[in-house]
Amino acid sequence: MRLKKARIRRYRSIVDSGDFNVEEMKTILVGPNEAGKSALLQALQQLNAPPGIPGFHPLRDYPRSLYTTDIVRGKAAPNEITVVEAEFGLEEKERAQLADAFKDCTLTAGRTLGNTSWYRLNGGPSDPQYGDIRTALDHLAGFAASQAAAGDDGGAPPPHLTLTSITDHWTETTLLDANSAEALDAWLAPIAALISEDHPEEKTLLEDIKKVISRVGQRQKLTDALSSQIPIFILFNNYFRVRPLVHLGHLADRTEKQLLDDAQYDYGNNCLLKLLGFTARQLSDLGKAAEPDPADETALQKYRDQLDNRAYQLNAASVDLTKAIREIWVPSENKAEADKLRIRVDQQYLKVVVEDELGVEIEFDQRSEGFQWLVSFFVVFFAEATGRHANAILLLDEPGLSLHGLKQREFRRTISGLATSNQTIYTTHSPFLVGPDELDVVRVVELTDRKKGTVVHSQVMADDPGALLPLQEALAHDVAQSLFAQQRNLVLEGLIHLFYLEATADLLRSDYVANLDSNIALIPATSAAMVVYYATILHARKLKVAALLDSDSAGDEAAKQAVLIHTLGSKGIIRTKDAYTGSAMRVEIEDLLRNTLVNIAKSEFRWDISAAAAEQPNRQIIEIFKSEIPDFSKYKLAKAYVRWTRGHTSNDLSIAERVQWTTLIEKINASFD
Repeated sequence: MRLKKARIRRYRSIVDSGDFNVEEMKTILVGPNEAGKSALLQALQQLNAPPGIPGFHPLRDYPRSLYTTDIVRGKAAPNEITVVEAEFGLEEKERAQLADAFKDCTLTAGRTLGNTSWYRLNGGPSDPQYGDIRTALDHLAGFAASQAAAGDDGGAPPPHLTLTSITDHWTETTLLDANSAEALDAWLAPIAALISEDHPEEKTLLEDIKKVISRVGQRQKLTDALSSQIPIFILFNNYFRVRPLVHLGHLADRTEKQLLDDAQYDYGNNCLLKLLGFTARQLSDLGKAAEPDPADETALQKYRDQLDNRAYQLNAASVDLTKAIREIWVPSENKAEADKLRIRVDQQYLKVVVEDELGVEIEFDQRSEGFQWLVSFFVVFFAEATGRHANAILLLDEPGLSLHGLKQREFRRTISGLATSNQTIYTTHSPFLVGPDELDVVRVVELTDRKKGTVVHSQVMADDPGALLPLQEALAHDVAQSLFAQQRNLVLEGLIHLFYLEATADLLRSDYVANLDSNIALIPATSAAMVVYYATILHARKLKVAALLDSDSAGDEAAKQAVLIHTLGSKGIIRTKDAYTGSAMRVEIEDLLRNTLVNIAKSEFRWDISAAAAEQPNRQIIEIFKSEIPDFSKYKLAKAYVRWTRGHTSNDLSIAERVQWTTLIEKINASFD
C-alpha cells in the first residue's frame, strides 16, 4: 500500500496544510527553519505509529491560539477533530486479493485529536440501497399474491403486507444493513419456492435482488481488511542516535524511572536493545551475575545458556545491520568503512564498534557522522518495524544534517537507495539534498502568517522567497558545477527541455532503443536567447559545445546569431525540426511527444484536447493547450511526463515519437564526434 496524498489540520503550527501529493518512492519537504516541516512528519506518523509512540495530546499539540475557543469551551470534542488524513493506493499484491469491481479503489485513513482512527473506501460499487431493489421487490410481492390467490395460502398474511412491515420506514436512499438483509432473505425464501422455470422474469428479478443483498457489508469488510494493511510510519530524527558506549545499569534506571529529560537521548539505545531482544536491566543483571558453582550442573548450564543466547543475538543483530548498511552506504572513498559492525557486551557496558579491513575494531563514534546516522537509523528502523520492513513508510527529519555539503550530495543516493524498498518522505533545508532531477518530488513548506499556519505546496511555488532558497541554491550550484565539469556540453533552452530530454533518454536507454551519451552534460539556460551566452562561455573554456533549440520564432532568432554560428558551427546547432516527422509548421520539444502528452494531460489533469489536436495537426501542441485549457502550465505538464516515464517503457510511446527521439539523440551524439 502506498501513500498518495495527505492533509494535516490543527496540529501545532499547522492550521490546514492543504492536500499535498506524495510520490511513490521519495518525497522531499523543503522550507526554512520553523516552517513546520518536522510537525508534518510527526503528525503523519500518527496514522500508524509503532507501539510505544505517544499519541496526540490536545494541550500540547492543538494550536495554542485555538485551544481555549475550541477545546476548553467545548466547541469541538477531540474525537471529532481529524488532525491527519491520508489517501493510500493499492499495490498489485493487494489488488490481486480483491474482486474486479474494487481493484481501482483507494483507502482514506484519518486520526483524530482524541487518538481514534477512521477509514473510508473510495471507489468501487456503493453500498446497496432500498431504491436499488424496491421495484423488483414489489413485483415479486405481486407475483406471490397472485400465486396465493390461485391456491390455498394456509391463512398466511399476503406477501405485500409482510413486505410493507419490513420496508415501512425505508426511503429510496435507505442503506441495507445486516438486519434488513436477513429480513429480506427470510421474506424471499417462501417466494423463491413458488418460482419455477415457467417464470423467467421472476427468476431473473430474484437473482438480481440476491446479488444486491450479497453486497451488504461488503465495503465495510473490505475497509476493515485494508485498514489492517496500512504501512507503519517510522520517524527518525538526528536525536535518535545509538551511543558508542552505554552503561547498562544507568540506562535501565533512566528507562524504568521514565526520566523525561533523557527520553530522546536514550531512544536509539533502547531501540538497539529492543532489536537484540533484551532489556537494559536483563543485560545489566547478567553482567553482575557471578558464575555458579561448577558442581551445580543445572545452574551452570542455565548460566551458559544465558551467555550463549546473548552472544547469538548480538551476533545476529550485527550481521543484519552490516548487511543492510553495505547495501546502502557506498561512500566515494574508504569503501571498507562499513566492513563489519560489532555489538559487544562487557560487564555493565554495551559497545558498538566497527571492524575495518585489517580486523582492527574502531569505536563507533570515530566513524563519519553520516555512517553513525545510518547505523542509528537502521537500528530504529529494524526495532520499530518489527518484521514489517516491506510495509513501512520512512519519515526522515533533516537526514545527514551534519555532513559536509558535497558529502550530503553523496548521501542523497543513500536515501534514494532506501526509497527503492520503502516509501520515504524527508525534510531538508539543504540545497545538497535536492537533486537537479528531483524538482518534481519536492513539496515546499512555508509559514508566512501565524493565523494561516503552515502550508504545503505541491508545486514549486511559495509566498516566502526563503522557502525556495534551497532549490535555487541547488540549481545554481549544479549549473555552476556542470558548466565546467564535462568536456561535452549540450545547452538547452530551459528546465522544461531538460525534463523532457533526460526523462525520454532514460526511457529509451533502459529499453536499448537509443543511448544518449552519458558523458554529455545537459545544461539548461533560462531562454533561447541565453543559449548563446552559455555556449560562448563554455566554448571559451575550450570545451565541446552543442545547442538544442526549438524550431519556433525564439529558436530561429538564437540560431541566426552570428556568434553562435561561429562558435558551434552548423553541426553544433540542433533544431527540434531536424528530428520531427509530423506536419506542424513550427516545432517545439513538446511536439516530439505530441500524442503521449495529449493522453497524459487527459488522464492526469482531465485536460482533454484530443479533438482539437486531431483537427489542427499543423499547429504546435503547446499553442493548442494554451487556447483550450485555462491557466495551462507547461511546467506542470512536463512534471507529469517525468512521472509517467517512471512507470512506463518506450513501447508506450507512439512509433512516430520513438523514431523522432531516436533521431534526435543520434544527432546530439553525432554533434560531438
